[in-house]
Amino acid sequence: MKRILFLSLIGVLALTAQAQTDRKVQNRPYADLRTLHFGILVGLHMQDIEFENVGPHLVPDENGVMQPRYILCDADKWNPGFSVGVLAELRLHEHFTLRVTPTMHFGAKHLTFLNMYEKDTKGQPLQETQDLKNTYVSMPIDIKFAAPRWNNYRPYIMAGINPTFNLTGGDEDMIRLKRFNTMLEVGVGCDFYLPFFKLIPELKFCFGLGNVLDTDHINELRDANLRAYAGSVSSAQSKMIVLTFYFE
Repeated sequence: MKRILFLSLIGVLALTAQAQTDRKVQNRPYADLRTLHFGILVGLHMQDIEFENVGPHLVPDENGVMQPRYILCDADKWNPGFSVGVLAELRLHEHFTLRVTPTMHFGAKHLTFLNMYEKDTKGQPLQETQDLKNTYVSMPIDIKFAAPRWNNYRPYIMAGINPTFNLTGGDEDMIRLKRFNTMLEVGVGCDFYLPFFKLIPELKFCFGLGNVLDTDHINELRDANLRAYAGSVSSAQSKMIVLTFYFE
């Protein structure tokens, strides 16, 4: 293992030394000197959510009689979604920029409920599912720190805060999320300077701050069976992985 790491290090150093001697003609050499940049973005994302399950609890039935329930909820699939938005970037320093990227995210989360007190014909916990569709309008505000440009690429790291507004949520869904949420995001990317525009692929990770579960939703459900599923979780934290391509 040590020999492999040593050979890998030697290889990286050799490539770096070669790159330092291979100067190329720069495309769009003054692109980063502008005070304000504009562009568009498209991308893919995957939404995830973590639930805090209540465990065994009592839920009133249609007659008001308390019945024991034990239901486990989990987001068992990562469904890919689509993102589109615009970009505005303000140059603060040679290496720092302030970036605002209003974006719409179209996606969904697949939820599975296991009713531990009710069994199917095979003796397994009775299973129910819900496709929790979400359309988010987000307004990320990020600080971007970029390395010095070399030839026609420039890697960077970024971090910021991302307020989001959820446009979807059914009245008869078993689980419903709050309209407003705030996420913390960090990521990496690289500026590629092409002859006619700048292409910027970026991968970032978003972590929700606070409980995003709509705890008042259980009181709005008329179906007692749905209330048992809605009351099976006490809190939820949203997450998201976003692969974005910016065009400037």
